[in-house]
Amino acid sequence: MRAIILSFIFLFSLSVYSQESRVENCMMPCKLLQGVSLREYSVYLPKDFDKNSDKKYNVLYLLHGGGCANTDWAQFGGLKEKADSLIASGEVDEMVIVCPEGNKNNMIWFNAPLWKYEDFFFNEFMPYIENKYRCKGSKESRSVAGFSMGGGASMVYAVHHPEMFNTAYGLSSYLYKIHLDFLNNDPSGEWRQNIIDANNPVKAIAAASDGNIRALRGVRWFIDCGDDDFTFGMNIELIHAMRNKGIQYQFRSRDGGHDWRYWNPSLNDIIKNAFEK
Repeated sequence: MRAIILSFIFLFSLSVYSQESRVENCMMPCKLLQGVSLREYSVYLPKDFDKNSDKKYNVLYLLHGGGCANTDWAQFGGLKEKADSLIASGEVDEMVIVCPEGNKNNMIWFNAPLWKYEDFFFNEFMPYIENKYRCKGSKESRSVAGFSMGGGASMVYAVHHPEMFNTAYGLSSYLYKIHLDFLNNDPSGEWRQNIIDANNPVKAIAAASDGNIRALRGVRWFIDCGDDDFTFGMNIELIHAMRNKGIQYQFRSRDGGHDWRYWNPSLNDIIKNAFEK
């Protein structure tokens, strides 16, 4: 009997300690978004997450683009496979990677009348995530990245809160209002465009005070955009604004447009550069 019990304990322990990494699609309670009581998100947890309940992690927030979903980074970007590979090779340390939902109800990452998404993100979402998943909770251990509208939001979030982020990585970032034919039949398109324009990070950096510029210099900035992307020009304007203020950045560009053929391989670079190793 004792041998059977010991064998059971051994097998149970083996199953726990051979836990694989995983991406979970979850819901969290929500109070700050009008009419929303539960909000979706996805989270990548490294394979050792369950082994040591005292271990704390760096956290990378990945924002999706307009009309997309929190599940897209895993479905189209290969989030789990890329993170697993980079961790296994020793190129990055284990981290928690979180993909919030920014499309449902109102497709915007910023505050608007009756829709305080940025307040939700910083005052409700981040505290919930960082408590639940044992995140370190410091500037040095927290980074943000995104593609398209989420890339613009990653830039804006770090402009608004440079004290909160180690790294901000904008991928094909949509930064301000331009005419887009596909929004002609979107009843909320003009509303969304105007809110994005009100949060234009190019203008914000150009008008920033000396004190704000010093804080912005404390963020590791990455700007990544395909040479055929319709957002290429605005990303170059963001670079010029940073150069004019003495803000260091790294710029990447390859042949490509505004689609997952460009974004998928870029996710490797995002994860590799989220934190200095």
